[in-house]
Amino acid sequence: MGIYEKYFLPKLINCACGAKPITRQRAKVVPLAHGRVLEIGVGAGHNIPHYDAAKIEMLYALEPSGEMRALAAERAGKAPFKVEFIDLPGERIPLQDNSVDTVVTTFTLCTIPDTLTALRGMLRVLRPDGQLLFCEHGIAPDASVAAWQNRINPFWKPIGGGCNINRAIPQLIEAAGFKINDLETMYLPNTPRIMAYNYWGSARR
Repeated sequence: MGIYEKYFLPKLINCACGAKPITRQRAKVVPLAHGRVLEIGVGAGHNIPHYDAAKIEMLYALEPSGEMRALAAERAGKAPFKVEFIDLPGERIPLQDNSVDTVVTTFTLCTIPDTLTALRGMLRVLRPDGQLLFCEHGIAPDASVAAWQNRINPFWKPIGGGCNINRAIPQLIEAAGFKINDLETMYLPNTPRIMAYNYWGSARR
């Protein structure tokens, strides 16, 4: 790991993920979680204050970056429910089959190298009546915007911590075996359009 990835990138990601348009999106999705929750890519813990404590039994916070976990520790320490960090990537969920009620992924699927393997792992650990809550940016429906996303992605990915701005989020979720129950989309305001197209909703087994 280089100096940029270790010292600068976590702070940049923390700042970007705390932007107001993204915070408003988190508030639409995260409070719907309940029971035993697995969050994939907890990052700096921006979702933790948005959970409805009355509905949460515990939170498994999966995050492979030690630097990001360190940033999340303060928010986790203030949570009124148990937070257990998991030091593994999204493709290696260590939980048992059918063991969580909710899986939460926000602005995370863009960075996981093997997204399908990670999503199939999320499907595996969900209970039969459990749900996946997601809020992700991805490929835009406008051809001109999508073309620029595809052009810029190879250059953006190395400096954005592996972030891909052109992934087809609903198709990936369904390809892993989920059925999407509800899906909403929009361009986030005050955000460059190549990074602004947002998908959010829920899916079940």
